Amino acid sequence: MRSEYDFSKGKRGAVVPSPGKTRITIMLDDDIIELFRHKADAAGTGYQTEINRVLREYLASGGSPITLDALRQVIREELHAA
Repeated sequence: MRSEYDFSKGKRGAVVPSPGKTRITIMLDDDIIELFRHKADAAGTGYQTEINRVLREYLASGGSPITLDALRQVIREELHAA
């Protein structure tokens, strides 16, 4: 490394902070991540943005537990879209 580089005031972490966002680690099933990656590609966004959007929709709907009928409807819609 060159001697003219001075990292004495350097800080670890993200180079560009994201106001209003917090970095977390979350474990999700592989098939869930792949589904969101495909949806994100189709929408032209990132998969994390898609996960955030779905969580917002869920909370806006009252955040109530999903029913079996609602789950079946979501699965039908996702299979039809794929």
